[in-house]
Amino acid sequence: MKIKAFPFSNVLAVLINLGIVYVLYMVTRVAFVLENWNTLSVGWDQLSMWELFAGSLRFDSSAILYTNWLWIILMLLPIHTKERPWWHQMCKWIFVVINSLCLSINLADTVYSQFTGRRTTATFFAEFSNEDNLGGIFFTELINHWYLLFLGLALVAALWFLYFKPDIEPLKQSSNQAIKHLRLKYYLATSFGLIVAIPFSIFAMRGGFTRDTRPITISNANQYVHSPQQASIVLNTPFSIIRTIGKRPFKDPQYMPEEQLASLYSPLHIPSDADTVPMVSGQKNVMVIILESFTREYFGYYNQALKKAHPDFVSYTPFLDSLLEHSLTFEHTYANGRKSIDAMPSSLSSVPFFIEPFILTPSSLNDLSGLADCLDGEGYQTAFFHGAPNSSMGFQAFARSSGFKQYIGMSEYCDDQRFNGRNDFDGHWAIWDEEFLQFTATAITERLQEPFMVGFFSATSHHPFDIPERYQAVYQGGPLPTHRTIQYCDNALRKFFATASQQPWFKNTIFVFTADHTSQQQYDESQTSVGVFSIPIAIYDPSGELPVGRHPGVMQQIDIMPSVLRILGYGKPFPAFGKNVFDPNEKPWAVNYSNDIYQYIEGDYTLLFDGEKPTGLYNYVLDPLQKTNLLKNSQFRTQNPELINRMLTRLKAIVQTYMIRMTTNHLVIRDDDL
Repeated sequence: MKIKAFPFSNVLAVLINLGIVYVLYMVTRVAFVLENWNTLSVGWDQLSMWELFAGSLRFDSSAILYTNWLWIILMLLPIHTKERPWWHQMCKWIFVVINSLCLSINLADTVYSQFTGRRTTATFFAEFSNEDNLGGIFFTELINHWYLLFLGLALVAALWFLYFKPDIEPLKQSSNQAIKHLRLKYYLATSFGLIVAIPFSIFAMRGGFTRDTRPITISNANQYVHSPQQASIVLNTPFSIIRTIGKRPFKDPQYMPEEQLASLYSPLHIPSDADTVPMVSGQKNVMVIILESFTREYFGYYNQALKKAHPDFVSYTPFLDSLLEHSLTFEHTYANGRKSIDAMPSSLSSVPFFIEPFILTPSSLNDLSGLADCLDGEGYQTAFFHGAPNSSMGFQAFARSSGFKQYIGMSEYCDDQRFNGRNDFDGHWAIWDEEFLQFTATAITERLQEPFMVGFFSATSHHPFDIPERYQAVYQGGPLPTHRTIQYCDNALRKFFATASQQPWFKNTIFVFTADHTSQQQYDESQTSVGVFSIPIAIYDPSGELPVGRHPGVMQQIDIMPSVLRILGYGKPFPAFGKNVFDPNEKPWAVNYSNDIYQYIEGDYTLLFDGEKPTGLYNYVLDPLQKTNLLKNSQFRTQNPELINRMLTRLKAIVQTYMIRMTTNHLVIRDDDL
């Protein structure tokens, strides 16, 4: 078919043909749902059809624009000499072949996903690269699902017969003057179409139109559904494959037999009778506050040694320093990742960052537990607060998949007429922290009933480190650009606690502070393999029932979940890769990963491991600059073989257990665990 709408026929042909592809993608999605109805029907009545449709369009747009970008360029190139029948026949073949392949992949996955529980990703090609029986399996399933073959043929036929070609006849005019006039219109129309298509395609591929939107990944599907299984509804298989190309899959390193692992390390927490006795009275509320880019170096409370070594040392957190005096914390506290997207899994679900950020991997669609999920089962209301646009950074998707029932972000803030809406947007990322924290204190009172579990993620202390105009002369900061944003955020927290302390729920709430990761750091002591993970972690109980002070030992983000559940006397088994810091039988340790190196911290030592062999061992307490690699000291190795072997074996057990559970969808308690 041809579109006789010169000079816009090329542009209209692109729009109409892409519209046909959108419709056919939806057809394959309906087939997917019907074929997998037994699994997907569970909780179907709780789904929002509008959210499913919106999410589907978002992922389909990304896949369709990725796979059709070459065809779009060929159609819209403003070169009149290309307007020949053979050119557009070539474009038609490219369009039909590419989209037939994508639609066929979608249909094939309606069957294959039944065995994997998720959309197929790029790891499929690595997983089955050495298998020689796939042809027979494929043929058998093709016979068993013959109706999908006929549907696929019908979709290919639709692509071929419904395809619209632009009308090139006007460019064949015999009059030279007419041809020049028509060519000018042609160039203007196709150039305009190409100029519009380029940014729109980029935005569609990324999944958003704002600069604060991280390119969407498969984990973002969780924000439109209520379970990881349902995420397959809004996803499509071409997108899932494209987004996981180049992502290193989790793989069992097989350091030791699996039966040996449990004796060395287990993420299963099965409370004893003593553990089920709450450390506090009543059903305490819980609020976990994740502070953007709060490096431990910024605190006066933690850094007596830095004060002695550096006379110029200044604390940028006077309020938090005063709060820490009445909190429980540890001598050494660490992040498990280096990015904001690592912090939520670590702090709220006790899942550390290894190799790739959890929420960017196919494993993000695994069944997942977390503080919100566990406490929801105990009658807690749950909500997560973040002042950025609601889909920003994938936080909303993770919050939903980990059990939070409410997500309260910029949209909800702007809907509240008592606040200033978009006027309080910082121009880069989110609502200013001071305003959004005040909104949070009010929203908790008005939207939640006790007991509740709340997560909060701040935003202002992020590059480019801006603060509101009214504070420009108030906070002078220090040598680093981030210092004044830390001062601003510290004061925003002071105001939050002033407001929160007047709320009826305040005295009955346990507050947990942590940072998502470190940021700019001034001193050499903070630039080491240990220093780059050093963040604050503290537990504040306004009722005074918990012990206070800085205790010897180590705490990390993944310890927050099991430790809070211990405080509350949670009595059910749960998975958590971290430890309960209140368990006297648990040796203090921490683990993290950066630049292909695993780091295991135990006692005064940190061990570096590249996945095959240890590369460094340091006494980071006596050697804070980590200048002396003890693995190169033959005398130390001879005198301490058990230390090196114990740390290395424990680290291998943690890594191997993590990989096995990621690849087998074993992040929740199963019957065979008990």
